[in-house]
Formats: sequence, C-alpha cells, structure tokens
Amino acid sequence: MDFHLTPEEEAFRAEVRAFLDANLPPGTNTASFGFLSEWNRKLREKRWIGFSWPKEVGGGGGSLMQQVILKEEMAKRKAPPLGTCFMGLAWVGPAIVQYGTDEQKRRFIPDILDGRVQWCTGYSEPGAGSDLAALQCRGVRDGSHYVVNGQKIWTSIAMWSQWMILLVRTDPNAKVKHDGITCLLVEMSTPGITVRPLKNMSGGTMFSEVFFDDVRVPVENRLGVEGDGWRVTISALANERSGIAEVEGLRRNLDALRDLARRTERRGRKALEDPTIRRRIVRAEARIEAMRLNGMRFLTRQLRGEPLGSETSINKLHRATLEVDLGELAIELQGSAGLVTGRDAADGGRWQRFALNWPEVVIGGGTPNIQKNIIAERILGLPHD
Repeated sequence: MDFHLTPEEEAFRAEVRAFLDANLPPGTNTASFGFLSEWNRKLREKRWIGFSWPKEVGGGGGSLMQQVILKEEMAKRKAPPLGTCFMGLAWVGPAIVQYGTDEQKRRFIPDILDGRVQWCTGYSEPGAGSDLAALQCRGVRDGSHYVVNGQKIWTSIAMWSQWMILLVRTDPNAKVKHDGITCLLVEMSTPGITVRPLKNMSGGTMFSEVFFDDVRVPVENRLGVEGDGWRVTISALANERSGIAEVEGLRRNLDALRDLARRTERRGRKALEDPTIRRRIVRAEARIEAMRLNGMRFLTRQLRGEPLGSETSINKLHRATLEVDLGELAIELQGSAGLVTGRDAADGGRWQRFALNWPEVVIGGGTPNIQKNIIAERILGLPHD
C-alpha cells in the first residue's frame, strides 16, 4: 500500500482546496436553497458530480484516486454532498453505467447527475434481508412488460423517490437461488405501487415498506440480462462500502463528542478528565483509524485491478458499531439531561437525534450480524452459518 500521491494527484488536491477556499468560505450558510443551487451548478460545470464516471455519459472521467481525494477534501471542509441524488450516485448510476443500454444511459444518467430525480432501492423483503438471494417478489414476463407482485421493506427514501431499482424473481425454478433474479428500473408513479412509511424511534420516516400489485414494468426498463440481477446488485453494493469518505464524518462526530466531554462535569470535574471516558474516546479514535487503513487497502486493490473481496464488510461493521457506541456515550455524558430532547437539550438535541437515528446506518446495507457472517465465511473461511 503506497500512501504517496503522484504530482498530478497532488495538483488535483490543490485544485480542490482552491475551489473550496473560493466557494465555501467560513461561515457560509450551506443549508440555504440559493447556496445549494449555485453550489451544485458549479460542481456540475467542473464535472465533479459523478467524477469517476466516463465522460461520454456526462461524468468527469477522473481516476479512482482523484475521486478519493475529492471526497476527502470535501468531507474535511464539511461541504454539502457531491450531488443531491444519493442513491442514484452511489448505487444506481454505476450499475447503469456498467450494465445499461445506450438508451438507458441517455435517459437516466443526466437526471441523476443533475439531481432532478431521487432513486430508492427495492432489495430487502420481510423474509429476505440477511439472505437477499431468498427474495420472492415475482416478476412474470407478459409480452413487452414484466408484471410484478410482492413486497419490499426497509426501503430508504421511497416516499419521495421517483424511481426504484428493483430486484424480482423471474425464474422460481432456478437450481441456484442467486440465479433467476432480474433487475428492473421502476417508475414509482406506476399504478399498483403502494408506499407505507415506517417510523423510527426519533419519529423519522427514512424507511418504508413498498407493495406491488400487478405492477407493469416495460421490458426496456430491465437492467442487464434477465436472470442476471444478482451480479448487477453485487456491483452496485460494492460502490457503497469502501468507507473512506465516511471516516471524516466519524472523525467530526468524535471531535464534537470530545468537546461535549470537555464541557460536561461528572463528579465535580470535567468528563474528559475521567480515565474511563478518555479510554472510550481513544478506542473509538483507533477504530476510526482502522477504518481508514482498511479503506486504503481496499482502494489499493482497486487501483491494481485486483478482484475485490469482502473486506469492505469490515468497515461497514466498524461504522455500525461506532454509530451506536458514540450515541450511547453522548447520552451517558449528559446524565439525566440526556433524556431531554428539543431545544432545551445539550447542543439543541443533536446527540439525542444521533442516538435514536442509528438504525438508518446500522440496518442499511446489511446489519452487523450479516457483516459478521460475511467476514467469517468469506474472509476467515469459517463454516457456513
């Protein structure tokens, strides 16, 4: 693993920093609509949204290392996201770039890059979460359409998404359960689709369950070959789990938690002076650094063109447990005041929301138990669970 950048990569880092100095000065209200609109316009002009995608589809044609540099520098400066269509940029777009027809690329990629639409992912089902290949949502070919019936659950942002990338079983008699699965691109306004929000502990509704009742999807909206949806999905999920960009976010949360410990008193002294608290913070810092190094290992394999394994599950597991642990520590630091929410709570209730919102991170992309099974079976070679 070589941590040294080439002169061209160092020059690109300097370019990104100069852009941030000019367009994101300290004190900028990054939440205002006017700023975000102008921000995304400038990013699109530089082709930094979808930066590593091929230029012929509207991307920047940048290298993988340059993309890492771009995300790192943006995260360090707490910049708004690179684009507003998260699912589209993280999962759907790369899948369409790799497996889509020319017509699908022309139809869907520009809207993803410009943030004109939102996408959700129809993967998990009530009986197929940890074992996604056991999904039973059916897609039956009827002339120029697939007729879809079934249910999905834990579908992020389905309530305000215009499109879904959906996995259905088109061959129920396949000898191997990973076969016979097909990937469809489904417009959420199609008749027969019902979305029911699932409220989490903090009152948010990031997740939903989605029902399909004789939903007709044009065959032209199939992504990849019929029965090859599992390969399309694995490629899409691999784009989510490198974890390098998440490291800076975790570091910021840990810095804020350290500051909270500095401002909070326990038994007549600052909480940060308590050896137990200091030990928990240092352990979290070490785990975050382990995530960074593991992400670099994964990146190195990508740069070498080597086959990608399941090492990214390590970072997914680290992040999930860190989110829970940091939230619990923040509430503990506040004592009985940790039960107070809203404006009267410490830091405006930030830590209460943080502690209650962990399911969105922990469940999304595979629960800790799923990641442990993947690590045990595919990395350590232990018997199948």
